[in-house]
Amino acid sequence: MIDARDARDVHDVCDVRDSERVKYMREALAMAEEAYEASEVPVGCVFVCDGQIVGRGRNETNVSKNGTRHAELVAIERMLAEGFKTSDFSKTQLYVTVEPCIMCASALRQINIESVVYGCANERFGGCESVLHVNSDELDGTSYEATGGYLRDEAVLMLRKFYVRENTTAPQPKKKTRRVLKTQDLNIDD
Repeated sequence: MIDARDARDVHDVCDVRDSERVKYMREALAMAEEAYEASEVPVGCVFVCDGQIVGRGRNETNVSKNGTRHAELVAIERMLAEGFKTSDFSKTQLYVTVEPCIMCASALRQINIESVVYGCANERFGGCESVLHVNSDELDGTSYEATGGYLRDEAVLMLRKFYVRENTTAPQPKKKTRRVLKTQDLNIDD
């Protein structure tokens, strides 16, 4: 039977875990702010192993003109370049402002990440719950826990600030006024 003292201890552990998650999410938000200032989609992340931040990343898709330069992949690449051991990912947690997309969720599974904590859901491309469950689908015996909602409102506000302003790096849409529908070479009846 659990007495009041045991219940308090369990609650204290949860509070400590939540306060650590919030602390690392604030670091991820700082990376998202860097992305925003660089006119990138404001997504940022930190990787934590043994209570230490071992990697940081932010979106670099616009500056690199490479759609795969998401915060998570940028951080992983830098960590590996700096000598982080691939075997240590199994005891590493990712804190990211937005739920990893399907591509990133798959990459995280392939490196055998321990867990993911994210701010807001990614309802269009989310790979950890919103669209697909890449993190937990029974595929190859590997999976990871994903928990969302930490500093959600701050993450959403950062995205809204970005999408409300003009994206100067977006390609200009082509005018369609000169286009003509060609049907001469098609075998169809009027």
